Amino acid sequence: MDVRIGLGWDNHRLAPGRALVLGGVRVPCDFGFEAHSDGDILLHAVTDALLGALALGDIGMHFPDSDPRWKDCDSSVFVRHAAALARQRGYRIQNVDATVILQQPKLGGLRAEIRASLARLLELDEERVSVKFKTAEKVGPVGEGRSAEAQAAVLLIRD
Repeated sequence: MDVRIGLGWDNHRLAPGRALVLGGVRVPCDFGFEAHSDGDILLHAVTDALLGALALGDIGMHFPDSDPRWKDCDSSVFVRHAAALARQRGYRIQNVDATVILQQPKLGGLRAEIRASLARLLELDEERVSVKFKTAEKVGPVGEGRSAEAQAAVLLIRD
């Protein structure tokens, strides 16, 4: 059995007038992520975790922000691409554990929807997907409401 672990991380500044999208779910809010794509930090972190586990670089190597094709792109394209690369190499995603760090808005009420969306995008049972939400306790740029972060770990298995 071949087992691989990947770790992903992403952050973006917050900006008024942009959509706040997490795990493919639009969060009701008057600000969003300043980014070349839709800025979905959760999907970006999971994409990087998958690519890292496969030793295939990072999201910027596959979807450079210098390429106009990815301007305002739905980040589900990125995570689906990374999951397909894993499957093409004979791996299955065993589980995903992700954390979003955002001071406001509170996200607990969207946990089930975001978790279901992420599971659907990765073609996994929801029981294999964990999504947690944290604040930064008003410390640093995240705690001051200027940015947000996401972290993700994935476990890949090839029998």
